[in-house]
Amino acid sequence: MEEKQHVAVFGASGHTGRFVVAELRERGYVPLLLGRDPAKLRAEPGSQARRASADDPASLDRALDGAAAVINCAGPFAATAAPVIEAALRAGIPYLDVAAELEANVDTFAHFAERARAADTLVVPAMAFYGGLGDLLVTTAMGDWTAADEAHIAYGLSSWHPTAGTLASGVVSDRRRGGRRVRFTGGRLEYHDDARPTLEWPFPAPLGPQNVLGEFTMADAVTVPSHLAIPEVCTYMTVKAAADLSAPNAQAPAAVDERGRSAQTFVVDVLVRSGGVERRIAATGQDIYAITAPLVVEAVDRVLTGRTSATGVASAGAAFDAPDFLRALSAHLSLDFLDAPLDTHSGHRRGGGGDAARSGDDESAHLPPFAAGLLLRPDARPTARPGTRPGAALPGGHVPRHRPGHAGLR
Repeated sequence: MEEKQHVAVFGASGHTGRFVVAELRERGYVPLLLGRDPAKLRAEPGSQARRASADDPASLDRALDGAAAVINCAGPFAATAAPVIEAALRAGIPYLDVAAELEANVDTFAHFAERARAADTLVVPAMAFYGGLGDLLVTTAMGDWTAADEAHIAYGLSSWHPTAGTLASGVVSDRRRGGRRVRFTGGRLEYHDDARPTLEWPFPAPLGPQNVLGEFTMADAVTVPSHLAIPEVCTYMTVKAAADLSAPNAQAPAAVDERGRSAQTFVVDVLVRSGGVERRIAATGQDIYAITAPLVVEAVDRVLTGRTSATGVASAGAAFDAPDFLRALSAHLSLDFLDAPLDTHSGHRRGGGGDAARSGDDESAHLPPFAAGLLLRPDARPTARPGTRPGAALPGGHVPRHRPGHAGLR
């Protein structure tokens, strides 16, 4: 019998870490539970708890002994990412994290790309709901395009009850930015103080149109342009979720099912635009913290089974076959496609057939060209909001060209 591989989880006692540990066990791996306080690490039969601290390199080296890979779930990642990556490089094993902190991800690309490549190992930052899922969706939507003018990623969260780790990471990021906001425009990150725009985003049914905050810049502004030629990457967040996050007494997630997931639901609606043509794909699921576990564990499995040739620092979309990766998450995500890209000037479809992917002998024949080969679950048929033509983007029938400081998307 083949011996099960050990995967270290740094921050295994945290909210997301516990989801990751459970997913590793379900996938047949032996999790090594790493953290500062072994008493908080609930080691079940067949797993081990090991003390490790980001400020103690020797403890990290001991904790990674025998591990095939390490997943970092402990924020703030501004403090933990570099030390754990250093330990992974010393051990000669791949590193993945679930960092949503934009600046921490910038640091990982800047400081470790050459060293990881020279070590012939792989570092995958932001392999999570923020940064990873959006990157996979944008990469899938791009299809055969080698470049695009804009990518828009709208987060339709029913609510956002943040974990203690999310709040702590937010404080660190805000401090690093000096209270300023950040956007990715003109092919680079810019810090600014102007007001954040509010607009309405036409999410697909059943969520429908929602008020969102524009320039709610997330880790996708690092991961997407790290490998795709897209000079404008814009992200949006539903107003209600943003208010939950910033509430003075924000409530932590509360479990509502046997897996520990909260009642929170999400839609990640992605639109890429090149010239007058748009491509759009949306993913729907439950609990942004819980979905991070199958995302990062699927990534670990692909790395350890040789289903990536990437080395150095690479985002999800660069390291993996994005459509195939999304297909592997069909038990956790529902995907919606438009039937074909739209010419936003004429409103006419460019190729394609019916209004949605349909069941039949050759299901892939009814998918848009950019999604060829990505079969959907039977219950994940593409839909369009009633009264809205398939392919409708922002009000007015097109995605406006983004301009720094632009607040006219109402």
